[in-house]
Amino acid sequence: MIPEAKLSRLIDRFAAVEAQLACGTTMGSAYAKLSKEHAELSPLVSAVQAYRDAVRQQHEAEVLADDPTTDSEMRDLAEQERAALKQRVGELEHELKLQLLPKDAADSSSAIIEVRAGTGGDEAALFAGDLLRMYQRYAQLQGWKAELMSLSESDLQGVKEAVLDVQGRGAFAKLKFESGVHRVQRVPVTEAGGRSHTARATVAVLPEAEDVAVDRDDKDRRIGVCRASGAGGQHVNKTETAVRITHLPTGIAVAQQTEKSQHKNKAQAMKLLKAKLYEMERERVESARASERKGMVGSGDRSERIRTYNFPQGRVTDHRINLTLYKLDRILAGDDLGDIIDALITEDQASRLAALEEGGSP
Repeated sequence: MIPEAKLSRLIDRFAAVEAQLACGTTMGSAYAKLSKEHAELSPLVSAVQAYRDAVRQQHEAEVLADDPTTDSEMRDLAEQERAALKQRVGELEHELKLQLLPKDAADSSSAIIEVRAGTGGDEAALFAGDLLRMYQRYAQLQGWKAELMSLSESDLQGVKEAVLDVQGRGAFAKLKFESGVHRVQRVPVTEAGGRSHTARATVAVLPEAEDVAVDRDDKDRRIGVCRASGAGGQHVNKTETAVRITHLPTGIAVAQQTEKSQHKNKAQAMKLLKAKLYEMERERVESARASERKGMVGSGDRSERIRTYNFPQGRVTDHRINLTLYKLDRILAGDDLGDIIDALITEDQASRLAALEEGGSP
C-alpha cells in the first residue's frame, strides 16, 4: 500500500499551488514555474483521487460482505463487487506508483538527435541515412516537428553525420534510450558476391536545454564565421554564413551552415552547444549515482551496442532487454519503432519501481 501521508502531501501541495496561481500576485518566471508544477501535479492528483475512491468502495463492499445481518443475495453481490474492486485497486495502485517515480528533469524536453556513420565504410553511411529517416518518420507519427540542423552526405547519398532537431513535449523521454551503437547486418548494394556485411552507426540523443549559462560570458566562447561548403551556387561561395562556436572551458565545438543567414546559423549552433553542455552536466550527475544501480535498459553509454538490424533474418534485436521482433522493414521505416521504444520505457519503469519497493534508489 502507498503511504497515505505521502498522498496527502501531494494533495496539499497541489492545493497550495492552485491558491498561489489564483491569487494573481505571482508574475513572470515564478508564475511560469508554478504553472508547470500545476500541470505536472494535476494528473497525479486525479490518480490519487481515483485510487482513494476505489479503496473506499472496496472497504464498503468488504463490510457489507462480512456483515452477518446482510441477506444472502446482497452478500453474493458484495462478494462479486469486492473481488472486482480488489483487482481495480491493484491496477490503480500500480499506475499511481509509476507516476510517483522520480522524474528525469529533462523528460518533458524536446530532443536533438545526432546520427553518425561508424565502422563499415559506405554501408555505414547508408545505414546512418536509414536511421535518420526512421527517426524523422517516428517523429511525424508522434505529431512532433523534426528539422535537420545539419547534414553531411556520403558519395552514395548516405549520411556521414546529421543533427535532427525534434520539437515536441516529451520527445526526449521517448527517444533517450536510442543513444548508443546501432548495428546492421545485410548485403550491401556494392557487394557483387552476395555476402552479408556488418556496419555500425552511432546515435546520441540530447535533451534541448531550456536554460544553460553559455551565452552570459563572451570570454567563455569563441565564434568564427566562414563560407559555407557544398552545393548552393554563388551565394554560398561569396557569403560568410557558416558559424562555428567553441566553448573554451570544455573544448566543445559545434558548427552550423544549413541556413543561408549567419544569424540563423549562429542561433542553431548556440542551441546545439547548450544541449551538449546540458547533457555533459546530466552525465556528471548520473555517473555519481551509477554505482548505486544500473537500469535494465543499460547505461545509455554511446559506446554500448544496443541494437542489431539483421536483414537476412528480417529481425531487429534490442540487446538491452533481449527483445527480438521480426518486422525489420516496419521498424526501420519508423512505423513500428514505437514497439521497441515502449518496451524499453516499460522495462525501465519496472526496474526503477522494483528498486524503489526494495528501498533502494530509483
